[in-house]
Amino acid sequence: MSENETAEAVEAPAAEATEAPGAFTSAGTVSTEDLMEALMDVVDPELGIDVVNLGLIYGLHIDADDTATVDMTLTSAACPLTDVIEDQARTATDGLVKDLRINWVWMPPWGPDKITDEGRDQLRALGFNV
Repeated sequence: MSENETAEAVEAPAAEATEAPGAFTSAGTVSTEDLMEALMDVVDPELGIDVVNLGLIYGLHIDADDTATVDMTLTSAACPLTDVIEDQARTATDGLVKDLRINWVWMPPWGPDKITDEGRDQLRALGFNV
């Protein structure tokens, strides 16, 4: 493989990550795992469960300058709490990334099938039947 082919092969996944939800990529000094852990402090105000375990995070991309873009959805497109969740996400990631951008996505639509096992346990503890 030539030097140009190697560069193209390395750059291709990052380009795909910005085009479609569901990609988790990191080009900066912060890992996607660290960012996901920080986002566990962001709690859906209506359900009381974090956005990670609710399955609301569809993708993450961290640029070389540590600017993070989060592809996120909500349990309902009509949810009036996007500002609250954005504020929580900025507070949770403050000092971890240089800037945080939330790309609200609605496809595929969120459904209970996206909730993690831990999220299901948390919902059951709150009295939900999941």
